[in-house]
Amino acid sequence: MTVASAPTRRTHTVRQAAALGRRAVVRFARQPSSWLPATVFPLLLVAVNASAMGGVADIPGVVPPGTTFLMFLLPAAIIQGVMFGGINGGSELATDIQGGFFDRLVASPVSRPAILVGRLSGAVAFGVVQAVFFQVVLWPFGADVVGGPAGRLVLVIVAALLSLGLGSIAAGLAARTGQPEAVQGFFPLIFILLFLSSAFFPVELMSGWYRTLAELNPLTWMVDGMRVQVLEGFSLSAAATSIGVCLGICAVGMLFATQQLRRRLAVAS
Repeated sequence: MTVASAPTRRTHTVRQAAALGRRAVVRFARQPSSWLPATVFPLLLVAVNASAMGGVADIPGVVPPGTTFLMFLLPAAIIQGVMFGGINGGSELATDIQGGFFDRLVASPVSRPAILVGRLSGAVAFGVVQAVFFQVVLWPFGADVVGGPAGRLVLVIVAALLSLGLGSIAAGLAARTGQPEAVQGFFPLIFILLFLSSAFFPVELMSGWYRTLAELNPLTWMVDGMRVQVLEGFSLSAAATSIGVCLGICAVGMLFATQQLRRRLAVAS
């Protein structure tokens, strides 16, 4: 009996993860109930906020001259869409566990890391599509990116990393509970964190405990770093702040997902 070499095992793992990633993307695309809310709802919320609070842009110091409040809201739209997609990715893993597909994967010679990587790659792909989609759709209405191609790339990178981070947390919850409802119940918590940030309103115009929470919220640091690319121009330091927050979320999420997947595999074995 020949033992596969380490490079061969790694090659098999990559191929298996790619196959599972394609399955996740195709399955997600075939279910409008999964991606339609993540596309329509952020656009509706941005449209309402831009109409209701567009006059905020006339206040000195809120947005730079020549920019619009819609540009101010562009990062919020991207993050909202990414949140929907990341949570749905974890929910799909819970559905696989509940439906028995996960058990069939465990019984097959599929690499264990490929199971998690394949599912998360689907969430990352959707995050990238969302970041590009919102930039393209809102651009004709005045949501330009002053940072140009480099600034736009930063928005896409942040979206991809945030998808990975939130998707891994959702995947960990899926592996822990095996219940799609438990994963979906996580969404209101992170949505509240988004509203307690600078995503929809400038921190400078907040007051009291709300402003304190917004200033301490890591999502504010991430959003503000993205907003600099949109309103002021490409900034490496601002990009590093946004990406750094996302990497922190990824680190916590991947640790949690890996631990819970090992636990699930131990139970399934």
